Amino acid sequence: MRITMVGTGYVGLVTGTCFSNIGNEVTCLDVDPAKIEKLNNGISPIYEPGLDELIDRNHKAGRLHFTTDKTQAYTNAEMIFICVGTPSDEMGHADLKYVLAAASDIGKAIENAPGATGGELEERRGKIIVVKSTVPVGTNEKVRQAIAAETNKPFYMASNPEFLKEGAAINDFNKPDRVVVGVNDEGTGGRMRKLYEPFVRNGHPIFVMDVPSAEMVKYAANAMLATKISFINEIANLCEAYGSNVDEVWRGMTSDARIGNKFLYPGLGYGGSCFPKDTLACVSMGIESETPTPLLKAVHDVNQQQRLNFYDKIVEFFGGEENLSGKKIAMWGLAFKPGTDDVREAPALTIANKLVDAGATVEAHDPVAHETTQIVLGDSIGYHDDLYATLGSADALVICTDWPEFKQPDFGKMRSLMGSPIVFDGRNLYNPQLLQDEGFTYFSVGRTPVNAEEANVAK
Repeated sequence: MRITMVGTGYVGLVTGTCFSNIGNEVTCLDVDPAKIEKLNNGISPIYEPGLDELIDRNHKAGRLHFTTDKTQAYTNAEMIFICVGTPSDEMGHADLKYVLAAASDIGKAIENAPGATGGELEERRGKIIVVKSTVPVGTNEKVRQAIAAETNKPFYMASNPEFLKEGAAINDFNKPDRVVVGVNDEGTGGRMRKLYEPFVRNGHPIFVMDVPSAEMVKYAANAMLATKISFINEIANLCEAYGSNVDEVWRGMTSDARIGNKFLYPGLGYGGSCFPKDTLACVSMGIESETPTPLLKAVHDVNQQQRLNFYDKIVEFFGGEENLSGKKIAMWGLAFKPGTDDVREAPALTIANKLVDAGATVEAHDPVAHETTQIVLGDSIGYHDDLYATLGSADALVICTDWPEFKQPDFGKMRSLMGSPIVFDGRNLYNPQLLQDEGFTYFSVGRTPVNAEEANVAK
């Protein structure tokens, strides 16, 4: 099948590469010449484990192409996937200008494509335009209208939300829990099903439904996961207030089969490009339709407050923000989660900014997110390729991302390097008893601090 992906961001690049890997001929279109040049030279613009190898293999095999030429990309494609960004404002209103611009370009390409007569054969073979970007309910219809404004020739619409987890996207695409497709006619549903059948030989379902329902599925799923994260963080805060241990509460609670244990880990809250944006989009849709969504508004507010609560622990320990001035704070982890260089809405950036604003010096290490962080924070913090290099004379260590290499460090080496053996662990990586035995003052989420009183006396 001949497929064009509009946009070579995270979704478009992963999706297009995986489609090409099973034998389809895929063209990835982007308006950024520098990005296309890098891809044609085998350089991926994003970090995703295993993606570079797949791009290289399929590009060399002639199944995966990269171009800025819209005419080339659209004319011969049987399916066109719109995967462009939909940035949102602070209230969650999605900006559809890139989606609708792509739709207009596609309409013009359909109109000008040679050999399209509008007859029975063309009706059977009309292009399928698939909206894969995460968009508010009703966007598919706006895209259809934008295309129809440019052509009277036949085309078909589909909604196909993505469910890729950064850091595990290739496995998620190749072995999906489910595939969701929204269509207006059975023929389009059949063609979409045929495209995805090689990926669901694990027996997992392809759900073909109406377009508005498919558009809503992605928002509903992400809003539910975000709700679970905010819920457990609110419970963790109560645990701290009453001297409970959130680890024990978690074990007792999640053993209930009705609850389960997925996405119920306390920490600094969610970040990235999906959960914050999609939760706010649901709130925004509620406002626009006069359908209040107080629960989801609270989910967002709890999440944003969680990172501030953790920063307040640091402030309280040092006796006020004014006492952070001149302090050196080491930071492990900048990406919003392990396995990615994505720092969009990352809690680490919020905490780093506040520390710097208070006059502290921040020295940070992340296995892959230095460059993406520098785009946002510039040189306001220091960056180190080695995690221990951040610790020299540090007044405290703040852990913001649960990268595997942080889970069993050399505590003796850490203690010898740091000016003060104080750890603020925003991901609950360590057993408090172990940190106590190793001589650290240790703060985590939802658990009683270790050696905190002794450290305050020493201060």
